[in-house]
Amino acid sequence: MSSFLKLETFDTAASTSDQVTMLLTDFEEAKLTSFETGYEAGWEDAVSAQNTEVARLREDLGRNLHTLSFTYHEARGHILHALEPLLHDMVSKVLPSIARETLGRIVMEQLLPVAESMASTPITVMANPESLPQIRDLLTAQDSLPFVFSEEATLGEGQVYLRMADTETRIDLDGVIKAIGAAVQTFFHIENEEKEHG
Repeated sequence: MSSFLKLETFDTAASTSDQVTMLLTDFEEAKLTSFETGYEAGWEDAVSAQNTEVARLREDLGRNLHTLSFTYHEARGHILHALEPLLHDMVSKVLPSIARETLGRIVMEQLLPVAESMASTPITVMANPESLPQIRDLLTAQDSLPFVFSEEATLGEGQVYLRMADTETRIDLDGVIKAIGAAVQTFFHIENEEKEHG
């Protein structure tokens, strides 16, 4: 059984008939081919749109991460800038004050472990004239130990030498404070250089 479908022709060329004749099976095949071509074109458009959207999302994500990174570094820079004077003041004012207040106790902690074994040997305590009275007051409360106190103007207020027989111990809180100050200074110097050079 063969059925014919008659379609009107729009061809401008001269033709003997205004109708085109096509078998129904050819028409169905042409319709199927046309559907598949349209489907493939639609699929390609959808994949292309998805790829474009993924690329845009990646770009947005990269831009947002860069902004977040910049914001973190900017906030860190502000915090460090605010902390710098505080840390410098702590090193130059607070730590020396703490060192003066605790120097006597530190000397005591150094002496007690060895003092029992050397109870009859005099212990010479050499310190700066400004620090010596506080150290003397604390150590003379331990009346069982023989102390000899000696002023040494060349020592800093946070420095003490302890001599027991042939043993000498040095306590140098000034050196510790100086080392902390140098570490703080170096840290901020490096931070400032990194900030200037990106």
